[in-house]
Amino acid sequence: MGKSGGGKTSMRSIIFANYSAKDTRRLGATMDVEQSYVRFLGNLILNLWDCGGQEAFMECYFAAQKDNIFKNVEVLIYVFDVQSQELDKDLHYYQSCLESILQHSSQAKIFCLIHKMDLVPEDMRDSLFLERQSILTNVSKPLQCSCFRTSIWDETLYKAWSQIVYQLVPNVKGLEKTLTNFADIIDADEILLFEKATFLVISHCTRKPHRDARRFEKISDIIKQFKLSCSKLTAAFQSMEVRNSTFACFIELLTPNTYVMVVISDPSICKCYSILHGEIFVIIKIDFSL
Repeated sequence: MGKSGGGKTSMRSIIFANYSAKDTRRLGATMDVEQSYVRFLGNLILNLWDCGGQEAFMECYFAAQKDNIFKNVEVLIYVFDVQSQELDKDLHYYQSCLESILQHSSQAKIFCLIHKMDLVPEDMRDSLFLERQSILTNVSKPLQCSCFRTSIWDETLYKAWSQIVYQLVPNVKGLEKTLTNFADIIDADEILLFEKATFLVISHCTRKPHRDARRFEKISDIIKQFKLSCSKLTAAFQSMEVRNSTFACFIELLTPNTYVMVVISDPSICKCYSILHGEIFVIIKIDFSL
């Protein structure tokens, strides 16, 4: 949810419909509520409700449609246009959403996306985000909200949505345990598990510290753009291998619905040993069962 023109449909189209950021320019305004059913991890169906942000629609959501809109909600994603000149009105509608959520879906997770951050001068982004985060944290009480800065033009969108879907994936702790066991067996520095269609990070295991805290979302963004380039040439992305003098990195299809990325300090490691063949991979694949 969020005001009209805030970028809700654009980010949904990029993540779930394989739009590029440029392609979203041709999207029109959402009228009333657009429902879409997205298959995620093969057997998990996400029912996404993209709610138009025009004032007439917003008023209707909190009156005649309240029971329909806010019942059985798992996650509320509220998008704030960082350049909005009507912050007080935006907060009013946000608080109305929270009141309805408390009444109908009190266990729902709340995410606030401070969107279009690319339009803010770089030296002002941190301070502006922290200011908005503080405001939203206060107005959200007694509920808790998680805030993210986002833009369709960089990897921040993938960080936010990876955290959102993380809340929806069943048995995610079991996945993390399996990844940790896998990493111990093959002595990997890091292992990431991606959902195949969106390339959002579902789970990861890190055994060695890394200086780039944003590397996961950067990888999602880079590979997703590469997949889009492949599709324009009627080719399908299958795998990737990167080596230099200090590490080897492999991205391979793990199950019909997931990719795995393995990073190993030994650049001479054989790919077939680390991922493709042998009993280790078979055991891990059965454990994931995604």
